[in-house]
Amino acid sequence: MAGSPTARRRRLAIELKKLRDDAGLTCNQVGKALDWSGSKVNRMETGQGRVQPSDVDALCRFYGTSDELRELLKSLAKESKTKGWWHAHGNAIPSWFSVYVGLEQAAANLRTYQGEFVPGLLQTPQYATELSRVTPDLAHEEIPRLVDVRMRRQQLLTEAPALDFWAVVHQSVVMQVIGNRQVMVGQLERMLEMTRLGNVTVQVLPYDAGAYPSTGPFTVLGFPEQEDPDVVYREGLTDSIYLELPADVSIYTKAFDHLRALALSPQQSLSLIQSALEDHAR
Repeated sequence: MAGSPTARRRRLAIELKKLRDDAGLTCNQVGKALDWSGSKVNRMETGQGRVQPSDVDALCRFYGTSDELRELLKSLAKESKTKGWWHAHGNAIPSWFSVYVGLEQAAANLRTYQGEFVPGLLQTPQYATELSRVTPDLAHEEIPRLVDVRMRRQQLLTEAPALDFWAVVHQSVVMQVIGNRQVMVGQLERMLEMTRLGNVTVQVLPYDAGAYPSTGPFTVLGFPEQEDPDVVYREGLTDSIYLELPADVSIYTKAFDHLRALALSPQQSLSLIQSALEDHAR
């Protein structure tokens, strides 16, 4: 599987749960047969912590999988133990957000709605720095590392295979001043520049759009392989929520489609962003 260690860990968890479901067994039944606890089996199936290849081997032999599948899953277990480039940035990246970065690295497409700020993949260093300054409990010396991670993440939009990125942002995002007007001019120029890439689309939800799903900011991550289902990501000040149940993902996908339908067209959105840029430049 292409992508990050986080994505490989997720794929492994999905495959292990599928094997148990196909066998018609509970976590406790599998654990008892292997002299493990049922909670250990559950942790392996939910991607909590690192899974040892030897444990995967034992599970596969118990389920009677083919040698080929057993070796594939053992390989995923080994690869999931490696660290991504973002782990080198230490405490600047909370553990709950580290999971998101890992999934993002493996995604083929991202659909995001942002009602307050420019999406991270489109931010300039200056804009990102201003937001980092007001991040609760973030030490001043950690700010450059946090901003560096955000800038490195943006390589997903320009390096092959480029991420397909679609963002809907509320009009207030381009109108409010973060930092100062010079920062906003640079930020809006950056947004316009990125939309010239064939894989980046930005739509603006105008003030007069009327009623729309009140969800707060969210991102739907889609992956290149059919076996890896979409994930919905929602972020708070101290933690994040990952939704993977098909029913939940479907609701957020429909919400995004609704927002996209209410928003200005991509071309109209570019015109509005250009007008906001000129207002900030005055």
